[in-house]
Amino acid sequence: MEDTLYIFDIDGTLTDSVPMYLMSVTNAMLKIGIVDIDTDYNNYKYHTDSYALRYNYERNFSRDMPKSLLKDFENSLLEEMSVFSPVNEIKGAKALIKFLKDNQVSFCFATGALPKPAIVKLEQCDIWYDKELLATSLTSESREGFVLDAVEKAKKYFKRTGFNKIVSVGDGVWDLKTAQNLSFDFVGIGDKNKKKLLEYGATQCYSDLEAFRESTF
Repeated sequence: MEDTLYIFDIDGTLTDSVPMYLMSVTNAMLKIGIVDIDTDYNNYKYHTDSYALRYNYERNFSRDMPKSLLKDFENSLLEEMSVFSPVNEIKGAKALIKFLKDNQVSFCFATGALPKPAIVKLEQCDIWYDKELLATSLTSESREGFVLDAVEKAKKYFKRTGFNKIVSVGDGVWDLKTAQNLSFDFVGIGDKNKKKLLEYGATQCYSDLEAFRESTF
């Protein structure tokens, strides 16, 4: 276990925030002037905030998106999220992260969200985190990009040159495909996408993080 790194997705894996967050993403883009929005987020090339913004900006205005807009979008996201009630944890999330931290098991967070919204969701669920262990779509539009960034952050944080085993923990098919592309192990969380995850090759799926912890540690 000491040679294993666990990489956690946030939305739908640690926090029950997917519907609220997708609505916040849509409203935040509207707020900064992007009117024609493709809301079929499941079919996006990348399931990330930074890609959603650039893709919709370019299809609306037919020009490259200014980099400065990403910060405005992030702030608009925070405002839109404040309209909703605080999100709840996925069952067992807070306890699992505490267990890993207390037992010196290496872990990190990799999310398609931007940093500030990701932190708000973790704090609303009282889930421990360190910014030095958080990789987001601020650094890469692709999931592979920020997952690899998370690995590098974990190496630095835990003072390791590498890990014998890396396990990606997520709820979506895109999480599974990323793990497969990077030759990482994968653990699926939640019943919503379980059938699809199994069809695409997942071998370990749990209803929630409490069940995952009981089975694994």
